Amino acid sequence: MSAVTENSKRRPTPSEHRVIEPRVLYFGTPVVLISTTNPDGTANLAPMSSAWWVGTSCMLGLDETSQTTLNLQRTGELVLNLPDSGLVDAVDRLAGYTGTCTVPPHKAAKGYKYLADKFGRAGVTAVPSHLVTPPRVGECPIQMESKVEHIHPFGEPGSGVLAIEATVLRTHVRDDLVVAGSDRHIDPEQWDPLVMKFTHFYGRAEHLYPSRLADAWDIPQVASGPALGESS
Repeated sequence: MSAVTENSKRRPTPSEHRVIEPRVLYFGTPVVLISTTNPDGTANLAPMSSAWWVGTSCMLGLDETSQTTLNLQRTGELVLNLPDSGLVDAVDRLAGYTGTCTVPPHKAAKGYKYLADKFGRAGVTAVPSHLVTPPRVGECPIQMESKVEHIHPFGEPGSGVLAIEATVLRTHVRDDLVVAGSDRHIDPEQWDPLVMKFTHFYGRAEHLYPSRLADAWDIPQVASGPALGESS
């Protein structure tokens, strides 16, 4: 049976839809641990999940009052650390804490507390970066040293959110995630990103179907999936 035929069996049929107003639109994005440098030279670490990439550019959506945002406005340097699903406990331990000494009212109302040592709270290791001052998170399988390019207001006036555009300067990837014989490609079967969907953590996604786009971009197909049109 071809992969196309097998996949068509799982295709949902049209159904009724309801008009709703979702509280958040976090349909599913990878969690990022952002490390930055505080005014006293210590490192701040903050989890977030509003990020997307094109090429070597990244766009981040951040609260304008967060210590991460304040550090980025001051230094322009950061590391984007991508945890896998095995680090969910470490990421969750940072929930409810802020690196801002004076907790903003909207965060205080949600029970946030000030915490200076975020690395210690998460139980992760600060590893020196090559090109920027903020450290990398040693336990994260992927770490991207980056610099800020532009900062823009985001959303409706008074939203309190900023869109921060950054350029990735250097990417560190754990050896077992790199496709054998390559220095450019990450094996999607080995990379298990921690994903946040509607404020809940998910991981260990199933490989559903090979991609024609992968062939067009000369990206190796993964071992567990059949080639397009291949019969099983």
